[in-house]
Amino acid sequence: MTESVVIGAGATGIATARQLADSGQHVRLITRSGGGPDHPGIERIALDAGRTGELAEALTGAGTVFNAAMTAYHTWPETMPPLFTSILAATERAGADYVMLGNLYGYQQTTGPITERTPLAPHTRKGRVRAELWRQAEQAHREGRLRATEVRAGQYLGPGAVSAFTLLVAPRVRAGELALVHGNPDAVHSFSYTEDVATALVAVARDERAWGRAWNAPVITATPRQAASVLAELHGAPEPRLESLTEREMTLMSLGEPLWREFIEMSYMSDRPFQVDDSDIRDTFGLKASTLREALTA
Repeated sequence: MTESVVIGAGATGIATARQLADSGQHVRLITRSGGGPDHPGIERIALDAGRTGELAEALTGAGTVFNAAMTAYHTWPETMPPLFTSILAATERAGADYVMLGNLYGYQQTTGPITERTPLAPHTRKGRVRAELWRQAEQAHREGRLRATEVRAGQYLGPGAVSAFTLLVAPRVRAGELALVHGNPDAVHSFSYTEDVATALVAVARDERAWGRAWNAPVITATPRQAASVLAELHGAPEPRLESLTEREMTLMSLGEPLWREFIEMSYMSDRPFQVDDSDIRDTFGLKASTLREALTA
């Protein structure tokens, strides 16, 4: 099997590297710090992926590059484009296939379920960034410079996952305390389990049908209240008490941590039902989402 490179050691990047290594591949995991899991099949490399020439050298011999890189959430418009441009250019130089980890921000706001045919017409700053990053990769694919695909995930659940639910709700629920929810706690939402997303990234990289388009990752459809109730049961905590986080509260929280200010423009995904249709990836690759209980148990 050819070598793979994973750039970024967030929860999904680590899960992807582990799944690839467990399948017998040698994996190079690139991060600024050289961090990552201790695994005999994973070679950890400390490298700034924004240094295109050095990155291209580190990608030599790789068959597939998985871009799971992430910059600080509040800096996306400034920091994501140059980083992804560098990774795309280095992957092209190395002659490797390119698999991007994306999200749902780039889709046009709609009242119905989101599919891969929903237009990329975002009204938010971070949504425009995400849409443009995919368009660049898609253009490179169409021009024959490399083969590209993207897997788009929802709000994350799972070990090490960073999301509004894992940051705001989960710790309070486990402690039996009042939890403030970003949005309506009873609005249906589309969650993604990190291991499911990693499985999707690996699957699309190994299938000729994947290239040249994006795929919605398998999703777990549930309300934040349902997720909180399952989590409380698993930890022997009392039935959760949930209240919606107000914009004023988010503004006050942002005085100490700019992350929370960035949540305000994404509130349209949490204030009302936000459902994703993942039938394309299910039907094409035979993938399915884990259950809510499985994701929260992990």
